[in-house]
Amino acid sequence: MATDVEPGRRRRCCAQDTPDAPKVPDSHGDSDGARRGSLCDRHCAAINNVQGDLGDLGCHLHRPRVPPATSTPSCCQQHSEEVCESCVVKTTLTAENAVEANKLSNNYKFGFKKWKSHVTARPWEDRSEIVKELYSDLNIVRGSGGSTLTCGNVLYLLLFGWWLSLLYVLVAAVMFITIMGAPYGRLCWDLAGYFLWPFGKVIQKVEVPKSHQACEAGVGESSALLGGPTPLRWRPRCWVGTGYWRRASTAVWLCLGCPLLALAHGLVCVTAWLLIVLIPVAKLSARATSRVLPLPPERVLIRRLRMTEVPLEGEVILCCYRAANPYYYKYAVDGINVFAVNLLPLVLVTLVLGYVDSPNHLTGSAVKFTLALLSIMPLSYYIGMAIASISAQSNFAVGAVVNATFGSITELTFYITALIKGSREGNRCYAEVVKSALTGTLVGCVLFVPGLCMVIGGIRHQEQRFNSRSAGVSSALLFLSVGGVFAPTLFSKVYGKLVCGECHNVTQNPLGHYLCHNCHFDLMDNNGTLYYSHVQPLVYTVSILLPAAYLIGLFFTLKTHTHIYDIHISDCHMPGHHHSAMVHWSRWRALVILLLSTLCMSACADLATEHISPILTNSTISQYFIGVTVLAMVPELPEIVNGIQFALQNNLSLSIEIGNCIAVQVCMLQIPILVLFTIFYPTNFTLVFSDLHVYASMFSVVLMNYIFMDGKCDYFQGTVLVMVYFILLAVYFFAPSPSGC
Repeated sequence: MATDVEPGRRRRCCAQDTPDAPKVPDSHGDSDGARRGSLCDRHCAAINNVQGDLGDLGCHLHRPRVPPATSTPSCCQQHSEEVCESCVVKTTLTAENAVEANKLSNNYKFGFKKWKSHVTARPWEDRSEIVKELYSDLNIVRGSGGSTLTCGNVLYLLLFGWWLSLLYVLVAAVMFITIMGAPYGRLCWDLAGYFLWPFGKVIQKVEVPKSHQACEAGVGESSALLGGPTPLRWRPRCWVGTGYWRRASTAVWLCLGCPLLALAHGLVCVTAWLLIVLIPVAKLSARATSRVLPLPPERVLIRRLRMTEVPLEGEVILCCYRAANPYYYKYAVDGINVFAVNLLPLVLVTLVLGYVDSPNHLTGSAVKFTLALLSIMPLSYYIGMAIASISAQSNFAVGAVVNATFGSITELTFYITALIKGSREGNRCYAEVVKSALTGTLVGCVLFVPGLCMVIGGIRHQEQRFNSRSAGVSSALLFLSVGGVFAPTLFSKVYGKLVCGECHNVTQNPLGHYLCHNCHFDLMDNNGTLYYSHVQPLVYTVSILLPAAYLIGLFFTLKTHTHIYDIHISDCHMPGHHHSAMVHWSRWRALVILLLSTLCMSACADLATEHISPILTNSTISQYFIGVTVLAMVPELPEIVNGIQFALQNNLSLSIEIGNCIAVQVCMLQIPILVLFTIFYPTNFTLVFSDLHVYASMFSVVLMNYIFMDGKCDYFQGTVLVMVYFILLAVYFFAPSPSGC
């Protein structure tokens, strides 16, 4: 694997020569120089060891080991000590195919959505044994791997086993009463014992015996698995008669027994799937419904496993050892994480309940608002997955357009629907809530997201390093954007007229001290001359300059100074073992999902704003707090999860970039779009924030830049960021409601 270096660019010391490159003997006999070069190389390797999104890919950084006698010249022998100490950013990443390589490359591009999950199917041989077990069918006999008396198995017995077994006993009794269903009654009796405790037992599909004697021929046979004679109730059953008797027995079973048991297994399957850790129980029930219940009784054989590694005769249908597996949080269906799959029906429930039950006969506004807000989480996930899939399968131009168009669609949808509702009702409170949500997103992505990633990543890794140069670009844009966004606010503080709602003389002296409430700077004095002649033109100017600065930042990082990230993507498989890209979502499928998710997002945002009014008016909690917490951070939960996953893989650079990019987009894209929207659809939204928003945002940005100054961090620094965030939340919690609410 060769790492290409552009002509004219100074090659960094950590960019190791490739295995195919000719080896140059060391001509420096100076022991001092050798020691110095060796120390420098170790320093560079230690610095660069933290880069790369490698854990989930099963790949590695390519650093060939060269014997000392034939090693290439060290970086200190080629460059100065100063250059060696700055070799922090060279990273070689590996990917299974070109699509994954494109996705990894997009993760390091400024303005592109950072996505941890795979957009293609991973080769089965590259997966760990833990992950392989998650996707395996319950038909593999591994033998007893230990005691089956585990907490998960006991939980199955308490939640499902006892009543499912009792139901089988009742169905067996009904089958015996009908006489014609007696063969199925015996089957249900045996299955009652199996589903009471299915662990360490196996259900087989056996051949139909040709005669009654063929069934009886097995009496007294021994089995290595059973350790003795086969118990009678576990032997294949024979039909007593044929023709009419067989058809009548099957009809009784299909009418009285099978539907009830299938319904019970369906309930178990859905409940266990929603609990996630009990997905093996869901597989057990689904497989029993589809493979066991349709079989005639004489083809079902239930056996207990007592010895290991003994092959079984006949097809194994069910063989379960554990009811629970804590690693099922990694499980994915067609590339979609199981949590997003489980939350998808919530979107349907929210839409049906919200638009069908408009008069709130079934549920109240609080329930509908909560459901609408929770529905935003899976929709945000699907939008992110669709954007990552389209970008990974397209060229740079298409990826940039998709990320710029739909990257902030989740937040903008909610903000615009809230402003429209506030304008229709003449309620200024909605505009204040939107400002609080904007500030909450900015503060949360600057403090909480990187701080939480530092804490969780620091638990596994003692010290984490990141690309300080790329973080510096985002920090500079943050300083610029915060200054631009709050410039109209500072202007109004300087030139606006302070107006108070009510004032009380606390000293009973006309010249004494006055205590005033609900004070604000009035920009509409003298028929709004200050606002329309000075503040509004400043707002429009800032709204033009901020997107222009964002475009310059994109051009700087993606075109002229791409070496800041210095990422090289290579194939991690040996020659002859290349894997074709099997994408989870094609471009057209991802586009359809993206549009549908955006449409559903708009509907959920409309429901959330429709039912937030009673919460704002009747709640004792400050509207500031509701805006900066619930409305700001819930849509960002998928991004927070991505950041945590990157931090656990010792890739803190992307964790920090996730928060920085969202914060930059809030100031440089979302706020200018809202200002542009107010031009065509007049609302109560003005780019003048309260003092609390200004101080919280500026302090957060300054603190973040101080923490990120040295390019390394640990869990203590992350704890500082998280604690400061919670202190600001406490300030918002105890703050009085904004004027107009």
